[in-house]
Amino acid sequence: MQVQPQIILLREGTDTSQGIGQLISNINACLTVVDTVKTTLGPRGLDKLIQNGNTTTISNDGATVMQCLRIAHPAAKTLVEIAQAQDAEVGDGTTSVVVLAGEFLREAKQFVEDGVHMQVIIRAYRDACEFAINHLSQIAVPLADAEGEYEGLVKCAQTALNSKLIKHEKGFFAKMAVDAVEAIGAATPQEINLDLIGIKKVLGGSMVDSLLVKGVAFKKTFSYAGFEQQPKSFTNPKILMLNLELELKAEKDNAEIRIKDPSQYQAIVDAEWRIIYEKLEQCVESGAKIILSKLPIGDLATQYFADRGLFCAGRVPIDDLRRVASSCGGIIQTTVRNLGDNVLGSCESFEEKQLGNERYNFFYGGSSKHSVTIILRGGAEHFVDEADRSLHDALCIVKRAKSNATVVAGGGAIEMELSKQLRGYARSIRGKPQIIVNSFARALEVIPRLVADNAGFDSTDILNKLRQKHYQAETPESIWYGVDINNDDVCDTFAANVLEPASVKKNALRAATEAACLILSIDETVTNPESEQAQAQGGKPRMGGGAGGSMAQMGMKGMGGMKGLKTLKGMGGK
Repeated sequence: MQVQPQIILLREGTDTSQGIGQLISNINACLTVVDTVKTTLGPRGLDKLIQNGNTTTISNDGATVMQCLRIAHPAAKTLVEIAQAQDAEVGDGTTSVVVLAGEFLREAKQFVEDGVHMQVIIRAYRDACEFAINHLSQIAVPLADAEGEYEGLVKCAQTALNSKLIKHEKGFFAKMAVDAVEAIGAATPQEINLDLIGIKKVLGGSMVDSLLVKGVAFKKTFSYAGFEQQPKSFTNPKILMLNLELELKAEKDNAEIRIKDPSQYQAIVDAEWRIIYEKLEQCVESGAKIILSKLPIGDLATQYFADRGLFCAGRVPIDDLRRVASSCGGIIQTTVRNLGDNVLGSCESFEEKQLGNERYNFFYGGSSKHSVTIILRGGAEHFVDEADRSLHDALCIVKRAKSNATVVAGGGAIEMELSKQLRGYARSIRGKPQIIVNSFARALEVIPRLVADNAGFDSTDILNKLRQKHYQAETPESIWYGVDINNDDVCDTFAANVLEPASVKKNALRAATEAACLILSIDETVTNPESEQAQAQGGKPRMGGGAGGSMAQMGMKGMGGMKGLKTLKGMGGK
């Protein structure tokens, strides 16, 4: 018998894993990630403490936790990407989208092991997803019907804050978030730019000491001698904003000068002084009372402005400078020539005052009034950081609710209703897709089940009650029955003011379905030796104390079942 020569297509050392075993290994890796974050879901979800080097993060935000875990498994990274996409697109529902994707994969795993072709599962999943989204659009309630638009927005913001660290003051922060978005004054909801809402963190005080500034506020920048002689308050001042340096540079740092006569050096120095004084005189002649610059304003300029009763601040962060320009009008200048009123901003009042251990500059009532600032107070840095992330989610939810203007009930109510409708839809389908659509419907019930589990309730009892309420359909309100987190029971969550924008649920369903379909469509993983070497040398994160988590090698070489799937351990753990 003639021996066929071996054909080598890949470089030596390349690892290839393929077939059903590789697919199951990828699913197992994703399920391990889901098991890590699922306990953060719901109003009673727990927090995760993740330590990266010297940085410690305490959060129950799905996108934040997923990012801090630093997952290296190529398939499991998909879950990180959908969480970040959900956070960027709608701001909330990051944990829900990861949990849903994991549950879709868990249901599909049995079909894969039974020999069902992956494309059959993918087609059925996409069909079920489109049916669910279409039905969700039909039953969504216009925001104006939820006791007025403003109250509806406040309820949506409160729902987003229910699972956050600041939930005990959710009424206070929900109104603050709605007022901040309304104060931007966008012509249409689609033009709302959240970059115009600045969030500043000041340690000290309590949560209720946080305040909303109808204007711009930023921390006092680095100042030179003469700063304390400047006035700290103005009424109706004109504001000059520069991207220009107003200080003298040492010649040794600025240029190399070759001269033959010492008088030439003096002439160069005199010219530099003349140029800086001309710039300062032009700033004063513009009529501005406040001069802000992204670049440094030196001690000479600071004293010069102080002698003339002007206020100046250099090294202002560019984001704050742009918000001042948006709120107070005016244009950021790169030169001080031809400064007219058309490039100057103005506001009703300006003052510098103490907040905690810091001093802040406040610009109230800008001429354009297109920017606001939220100043968060709190006793600990980790607490204020988490409050910042929570408030950002609430702002995104308010923006999304204004843009789409339809809401649904939360607390697992919409998932239970979609599950019921999908089970009915499955009965109209023949063949394998019927069973797969049924499994898709069963996967949706993971949301109310985890909400109940994380609250310490009997999830089996809660789900039975929810199924009974939704299948009875005695009244139109029965579709809004969800988990009653306060009484260990079920209730009409729409009447309980637990509202979420319909777009959040639509985006979560689409993203979770596409992520699951992507994982199911992978039947081979090829790892070249260069990537393995890079991972071995520089890819191992260093974290002390066993805190945090690394999933660098989970399932990379698994060929069947749980083979090759390592247990999730802390960074530095053995």
